[in-house]
Amino acid sequence: MLTMTLMFGYIYIMLNLLGCESGLYMYPCGIPHLTLDLSTQIDWCSPSLLQDNGEDAHRIAPSPVVHVRGLCESVVEGDLVEALEKFGNICYVMMMPFKRQALVEFEAMESADQCVTCGANEAVYIAGQQAFFNYSTSKRITRPTNADDPNSGNKVLLLSIQNPLYPITTDVLYTVCNPLGNVLRIVIFKRNGIQAMVEYPFWSQKAKSALNGADIYAGCCTLKIEYARPTRLNVLRNDNDSWDYTKPFLVRRERGKGRQRQAILGEHPSSYSDNGYGSHCPLLPLPSNNRYKRSSPHDAQEVVAYPLPQTSSYMGHASSSSVAMVSGLHPAKMNCTRIFNLFCLYGNIEKVKFMKSVPGTALVEMGDEYAVDRSITHLNSIKVFSKRLNVCVSKQHAVIPSQVFELEDGSSSYKDFAMTRNNRFSSVGQASKNIIQPPAAVLHFYNVPPCITEDELQRLCTEHDVPGFIKFKVFDAKPSSKTISGLFEFDNKTHAVEVLTVLNHHQIRIPSKCCVLLQRE
Repeated sequence: MLTMTLMFGYIYIMLNLLGCESGLYMYPCGIPHLTLDLSTQIDWCSPSLLQDNGEDAHRIAPSPVVHVRGLCESVVEGDLVEALEKFGNICYVMMMPFKRQALVEFEAMESADQCVTCGANEAVYIAGQQAFFNYSTSKRITRPTNADDPNSGNKVLLLSIQNPLYPITTDVLYTVCNPLGNVLRIVIFKRNGIQAMVEYPFWSQKAKSALNGADIYAGCCTLKIEYARPTRLNVLRNDNDSWDYTKPFLVRRERGKGRQRQAILGEHPSSYSDNGYGSHCPLLPLPSNNRYKRSSPHDAQEVVAYPLPQTSSYMGHASSSSVAMVSGLHPAKMNCTRIFNLFCLYGNIEKVKFMKSVPGTALVEMGDEYAVDRSITHLNSIKVFSKRLNVCVSKQHAVIPSQVFELEDGSSSYKDFAMTRNNRFSSVGQASKNIIQPPAAVLHFYNVPPCITEDELQRLCTEHDVPGFIKFKVFDAKPSSKTISGLFEFDNKTHAVEVLTVLNHHQIRIPSKCCVLLQRE
């Protein structure tokens, strides 16, 4: 009896299934697989999808906050301010880069009215692309500082790095932020994804406008910037996660080791051209408006140059662990294999071990610390089997198979996945085909025998006590293809995550009639 492995991934759906893209490629084992990654998002605000923008604008009660849609991928906060300030003074801007949307709060209701009305009657372009406007259901954009003054700011910025495919260090953020103002201190923390605080000597509106919504590297490491609550950062040591640029000789002082010996040339070379990032590459042009330019040509150039990441040589410089700690696991429904099924979308899995002393908690050793960062960004706080996961960086640097015991489902509390063929980041070519995206309500399945029907797949969900899909689509395949692929759509994101956790890499028995057809081909 032949078997095939059912494979899943996330597809981010906006309106329908017609916008999904896929590509066939071969894994090293020779079995055809289709990419598991999220498809390109549909621009659901394009003119073809809006019947009457003017009529739609007045279905929501007028508000000083305007919802802007249909933005281009490269837009930053400064582009919105430059294009919309003609309607009136702007208090605040909130970017939603992955949705290609933004919220813009005007000081006066009349300014918002003019913006929405003008957008309904004529084309308004932001960064060279037509945008669409509507009133927001919010009357005010919530600020992290909770300040009553709509114009209040702070000299400390809170940076949230979304889709962090490459390492984010103090050197990277300094290179990004310093051309917009003299950076004093940087602190990076990884509680809910990767975030950082950057302190300037004065109010940091210019840096926020120029960088909010920008990509540090092309297509990833997107910056979402707000004003932070603290007015000053406290830095204890200078390293990859924190740096005080007013104290260049601040070094770590560990207990029991006394004063650390000073290095003649500091902690690292001033350039990473030979051991980390390579040559600098300009990626982010500054807005053309004069208020974003430095008064002196020696202060900053017209284009901010960013370092080009190298995936291999930089590994030794990161200080975080390649082990993730996952808590909030369902004791009866989660095991090592199911953790692998979920986390393998964000990096190679080496080992998984449940902790006997802390029920519902497991350690996941991944291929590198950046895989842990991606997992934290996309899987932290998601719900699986009615329990909310908490994913964070572990203090352990490796998973050791000690205190192995039996889980509630009878499986082992420890499993080694280092040699499995289902790891998807084992080579540079293989890893480059994985587009990292957050969980969504649509799964992309592939490597399924062509004789399997929709009813049989629905029955597979029922047999494994996971939610069934509400929509089903099979992609067109060549007549000679031995497998099929397609999409499952579920009621919500949680159902899709549970199905992926249970059925990803599930072995499907191929009926005898299908075996004959496959052998003939």
